[in-house]
Amino acid sequence: MPPEGTVAAPRLYTPDYRTVSAVTGPLMFVERVRGVSYGETVEVIGPSGERRHGQVMEVDGDRAVVQVFAGTRGLDLAETHVRFSGDVLRVGVGVDLLGRVLDGAGRVIDGGPPPFTEAQRDVNGLPINPAVRDNPSEFVATGISAIDGLNTLVRGQKLPIFGGFGLPADDLAVRIVRAATRTAGPGGSAVVFGAIGITHRAASFFRRRLDEAGAMERSILFLNLADDPALERLLAPRAALTAAEHLAFDLGMDVLVILTDMTNYCEALREVATAREEVPGRRGYPGYMYSDLASIYERAGRIRGLAGSLTELVILSMPDDDITHPIPDLTGYITEGQIVLSRDLNRRGVDPPIEVLPSLSRLMNAGIGEGKTRADHRALADHLYAFYARGQDLRRLVAIVGEGALSDLDRVYLAFADRFEREFVNQPNEDRTIEETLDLAWRLVRTLPDRELRMPGDVIRRFGGTGADPA
Repeated sequence: MPPEGTVAAPRLYTPDYRTVSAVTGPLMFVERVRGVSYGETVEVIGPSGERRHGQVMEVDGDRAVVQVFAGTRGLDLAETHVRFSGDVLRVGVGVDLLGRVLDGAGRVIDGGPPPFTEAQRDVNGLPINPAVRDNPSEFVATGISAIDGLNTLVRGQKLPIFGGFGLPADDLAVRIVRAATRTAGPGGSAVVFGAIGITHRAASFFRRRLDEAGAMERSILFLNLADDPALERLLAPRAALTAAEHLAFDLGMDVLVILTDMTNYCEALREVATAREEVPGRRGYPGYMYSDLASIYERAGRIRGLAGSLTELVILSMPDDDITHPIPDLTGYITEGQIVLSRDLNRRGVDPPIEVLPSLSRLMNAGIGEGKTRADHRALADHLYAFYARGQDLRRLVAIVGEGALSDLDRVYLAFADRFEREFVNQPNEDRTIEETLDLAWRLVRTLPDRELRMPGDVIRRFGGTGADPA
C-alpha cells in the first residue's frame, strides 16, 4: 500500500518483478518490465518484508529506473522484488488538513488522527491554461516598507527571497505570513508551508511563530527535515502545492505558499542526476533544472472566473552569497522578481536587511496606484530608488577621495542614504500600513531640495506638503 496521505490506484494485475539488476545511490534498475510508465509509483519489498515506496524516473525499453524515497540501503538484489502500481503518486487534499503537520510525502506526523481528505490529486499538478490565467493585480500588504513601498507583492505572484546562509529569511517570511493572512479576500486565507531539508530547529521556529501569529489553525505544514530521506525533498514542494491548489482553485481561498529552502531541493535534484550518470550542466546541476524549477514556480497564479489565488514565497540560500549561482540565477528568470537580503545591512543591525537596489517586483505596477495603494506610489518609489542609488555611489566615492571633496548637495544625498536605511528599511518590531510607508517616504525625499523632485506639482502639493524636513 502507498504511504498514508498518498494514493496510487493499483492495476488489476500487479506482478512482482524480481529482476533488480543494480542499485546506485537512491536509484534501482529493474529489468524485463512490461507496461510500465514514467512517473508511476512503485512498491519495493525488501528481504525482510520491509516495504518502501518509490517512483519511476525513466523507462528504456524493458528496463525501468526507480527512485526509492527511503533510500536503497539494506536491499539485496536477489531477494528484493518490485511491484508497479500503474498510477502516478497522489496526495490527499481538503480543508481538514488545515492545522496539521505532514511529512514530505503527505503522511501525518503530528500524532493526530488521520485527516478526512476530499480528493486525491496528482502531486505533479496541472499547468494553468494561459487562456484562463488572470493577471495578478491585487495589492498584498506585508507591513514591511521595503516591500510594500518599493517591491510590492501582488496576490498570485511568485516572489523569491534570496539570502545568504545565516541571514534572517525565515523571520522575514513569517512576518509576511502574519500580515498577508490579515488581508485575505472573501473566501478566507490559508498558509501552506513546504519545508525542504530544513533543520529541526528551523521547523520548530516556524511552528512556534505561526502559533504566536494565530495562523497555525489556517496552515498546513509539509516538513521534510534534514535527516529525512533526501528524495522526499523532490516530493515535498509538489505535495504542498497540490494541497494549496485545492484550497485556492476549488474552495476559493487566498493561499500563501512558502517553500524553503529551494537550495536543498536543487541539491537533491543534482544527487539524483549524478546517480543516473547524466551529463552535468553548470556546477554539476542537471541541464533540465530550469524546466524542473519552472514546474514548481509556475503553479502560482490566479484563474479567471475563480475567486481564489495561489501566491508563492520561495526562500533560497545563495551559496557563497553569489546571486549568479545557477539556483538563484534560474529562479530569477522564472519568477516575477526577487527580494535580496544584505549581509552588510544585517551586520549593521538593519532589520529586515533588505537590499532594495537589486530587489525587484515585476508585478508592482499592476498592484499599486489610485484605488489600490495611492496615486503617488509609483513616482515616490522611483525617487527613493534614484536618491538612494546616488547616495550609494557617493559612499563609494568617499572611500576613494574622502568626504571633503563632496559638494553641499552631495552631502545631502549621503545623509539621505543613511536615513533611508535607518528609518525606512529598518523596522524591527513594527508593521506599517501602506499610508505610513508612503508618508515616511515623503518625509525622506523632502530632505532634498525641491529642484531634485521630478514629479508633477499637483502630486507634490497633494501628498508631499509644502515644506522640506530640515533634519
